[in-house]
Amino acid sequence: MNLLQQVKTLVYKDAILEWRSKYAINSILLYVISTVFVCYQAFKSVDATIWNALFWIIMLFASVNAINKSFTQENQQRQLYYYSIVNPKAVILAKIFYNMCLMAFLAVVAYITYSVIFKNPLGDPALYFFAVILGSVSFASVFTMVSGITSKAGNNSTLMAILSFPVIIPLLIVLIKLSQNAMQGMDRAESLNEIVVLIAINIITITVSLLLFPYLWRD
Repeated sequence: MNLLQQVKTLVYKDAILEWRSKYAINSILLYVISTVFVCYQAFKSVDATIWNALFWIIMLFASVNAINKSFTQENQQRQLYYYSIVNPKAVILAKIFYNMCLMAFLAVVAYITYSVIFKNPLGDPALYFFAVILGSVSFASVFTMVSGITSKAGNNSTLMAILSFPVIIPLLIVLIKLSQNAMQGMDRAESLNEIVVLIAINIITITVSLLLFPYLWRD
């Protein structure tokens, strides 16, 4: 099989395994919905700045919980089997693509739940929704890369936090800026720089993953 066919097969495999167990996605959905409800019970109503900050805090921790399992659920025997039949680039690309789809789904659920429970103070809902989707796939690409690295270091959660920090902080700053522009209903042209930066972060992260993961996989 060529690289694209290998990626499609691995994504299909991950989707089937997820659908059979449903444990991980159900636990993440429960986390997202319960966290939104707890925030509502605690604050009842909040201004736009806090509304925005709370949403991205929820999405950040949901991303960590959802993606941290990407490589931990693969035992050594299964990884050895993959090593013998597929290209390592296909493995990391499949993980990134699958996690992007998973995070986009969770982001939509979180956004709808959050908007229904809290009063929605958005000036430009379409741009904010775009920021949510772009932010969720950005979280997926970053955390998948870091999860792949830490899987070769004994799945050390501390190492994952340390490696994620330099990338996730600039990402959050840009996302908050973009989403604030959407909340204020500013002209979309003023958010172009933030959108370009987020797309660039995704491209760089995926490129680094493709360059680095084959060497990690070999070990």
